[in-house]
Amino acid sequence: MEMTKQKGMPPPALAEPPGPKEQGNNGAKVHAWFGETKTLAVLALFTFLLLLTVLSGAHRRLSLDQVFSRPAEVSQGAGCGRVDILRKPTVLADLVDPVSCETRAIKRHHRMPSILWARLGFLAVIADRLFRVGHGVVFNTSCTANSSSGEPPVDKSLGGLLSSAFDEASCRSRFEAARLWKPSNHTPSPYLLQKLRSYEALHKKCGPNTELYNKSTEQLLSNRSMGPMECNYVVWMPSDGLGNRMISIASAFLYALLNDKVLLLFLSEDMNGLFCEPFPDTTWALPSDFPIKNIRWIWSFDKDPNRFGSMMKKKLLSNRMSIANGSFSLPPYLYLHLIHDNDDYDKMFYCEEAQLLLQHFPWILLRSNQYFVPSLFLVPKFEEELRLLFNERTAVFHLLGRYLFHPSNSVWGYITRYYQAYLANAKERLGMQIRIFGDVDFNSHSGYIIGCALTRKLLPGLDTKGSALPNITGAKPKAVLVTSLSNGYFERLRDMYYEHATVTGEVIGVYQPSHEERQHTEKLNHNMKALAEIYLLSFSDSLVTSPFSTFGYVAQGLGGTRPWMLVRHDKDNLCLQSSTMEPCFHFPPSFECKSRRKMNLGSVVPYLRHCEDFPRGIKLFN
Repeated sequence: MEMTKQKGMPPPALAEPPGPKEQGNNGAKVHAWFGETKTLAVLALFTFLLLLTVLSGAHRRLSLDQVFSRPAEVSQGAGCGRVDILRKPTVLADLVDPVSCETRAIKRHHRMPSILWARLGFLAVIADRLFRVGHGVVFNTSCTANSSSGEPPVDKSLGGLLSSAFDEASCRSRFEAARLWKPSNHTPSPYLLQKLRSYEALHKKCGPNTELYNKSTEQLLSNRSMGPMECNYVVWMPSDGLGNRMISIASAFLYALLNDKVLLLFLSEDMNGLFCEPFPDTTWALPSDFPIKNIRWIWSFDKDPNRFGSMMKKKLLSNRMSIANGSFSLPPYLYLHLIHDNDDYDKMFYCEEAQLLLQHFPWILLRSNQYFVPSLFLVPKFEEELRLLFNERTAVFHLLGRYLFHPSNSVWGYITRYYQAYLANAKERLGMQIRIFGDVDFNSHSGYIIGCALTRKLLPGLDTKGSALPNITGAKPKAVLVTSLSNGYFERLRDMYYEHATVTGEVIGVYQPSHEERQHTEKLNHNMKALAEIYLLSFSDSLVTSPFSTFGYVAQGLGGTRPWMLVRHDKDNLCLQSSTMEPCFHFPPSFECKSRRKMNLGSVVPYLRHCEDFPRGIKLFN
């Protein structure tokens, strides 16, 4: 979405600065002149100049001011950024050259008469500067961007998170999303930025259709492997809905980042064209001629002979294997089954011993519907690296999500058209993400959701007696964006604020982009709408989410928002605000790696606790 920019007026016609030689001569002449007996005349002229300027400023609407006003008035210089008001006097040495950006922003009622400006030359420049410094004149402090509103320029790179090696036309969302999100207080660490740039170079060197990629696939064709190569890979495979897929992609990327592996995605037809490429000059899409053909039937991997958990259970894998002396040959790949229904042998993946073993495999196929990032923080091998990567543990998905996920231009069109039509002019935006698991009574459940919004002051109460303040004509409404497979919740909210005024006099607009009734993850158009609604939710000022919903997790993470979760804390609290914006890892391991004894992972370290919306799960805290 392009933001409308007010064009700056042309700069004032200031006198050209003298060259070095000429400037030195003029300075000597002025100094000599002040040393002569003409001091009284100069002071009289100087006093007249100040008096004339003050009178012109105090009566700027008189014809005198109009006659002598300078022909070009500027509130911002061409190419200059925001302006600041100097409220304290500044010494003349601190001022800048008279034709630089800092002298272009001059208040209308303190303008210098053009005739005197031209005739008095150097003396006029000095007098004008002295006057403007002491009277709160606006000076420009930056020459990097145009801004007529005084707001700081939008950081399209998100603090350096995004690479600059992309053109805007190829992926508009990469450059425009920052304008719609609330400013983030979560800055990526310098080490994370360095690591991302290094990863981008690695992906470009090892990505599909490169010589090194082709060399690596030869091991797959030979059906055996002799160990790691120059380029090693993690191949992500999808499972469940779009929210599950996005949180698991972020997890797989972090795992690849920690192990210097290249992440490739098997993008089925229902995901083709959803996202822009996140890495410059390459692709993260697995080529269609990938040698492992049954990857198109991902369910077949549940019983794959190279499944990590099964091989561990049968003791076919061990960290003590000697590969160097040829006593053991690795299978061509290893399949990690990190789905919610995996068993304890599969979950040995989260142990350090397994991580050392996995380093031997050049190809790892990973299928997950989980945000397994929290468990990576329990692996001693990764502890120091993760500390350097993330200053805030509660911003892991926020940073990785904004780095990885950029809606394609077609999806971005969905987003921006809806935003401009219904949300752009709202004074405040409330997102309500409603996902139902199982059967619920609609009347009681919708009443519960509305009760949460009212008691937490997210929505104003209704005037049921007709005594509320009248609506203010022309006032901007508060927009409520409802995302749900059903339209019943939207209709109840809409009718509620249509039939009754609010006790505050606010106008409430209620909107719902789609209601598909059933989830159809296998359809591309359904996923396009889902991604659009995730992003629309992420632009909200406040957010209400459903428990256990990965759809809501992604929206809150991208938006950097701690949501109000529809979890009944007690009889008086219908919902509670999440402590962090991090997603929940729903089904973590339940045992300690070395002893294999059952233990509560939510109490092992202070920065891992149980989730508010799913007590069995764990999430990251600072």
